[in-house]
Amino acid sequence: MGIKDSIRPVFRPILNLFESSEGPYSYKPSHRVILLVMGFLFSSLAAAVLVVSGGTEIGYILPIVIFGGTGLVSFVVGFLGTDRAVAKIWGSR
Repeated sequence: MGIKDSIRPVFRPILNLFESSEGPYSYKPSHRVILLVMGFLFSSLAAAVLVVSGGTEIGYILPIVIFGGTGLVSFVVGFLGTDRAVAKIWGSR
């Protein structure tokens, strides 16, 4: 049992949203790479907003949560998700 298999149960609620569909799907390895790059960009954007706000202003919480959440979901599906999950996040069927 690898590290990936031991981490998957922690993120099971997120992964179930994207791995639950049935039927054919179209997966390309480049989709996973792009998803990981997007996760990095959104997480960086959330970190930049946090730095700019100084962590004290309440008006910056919404962008931090949205960009950080999008980055987290992208990383989780990109690193831990199945090929079906990656295809579903792209809308490929």
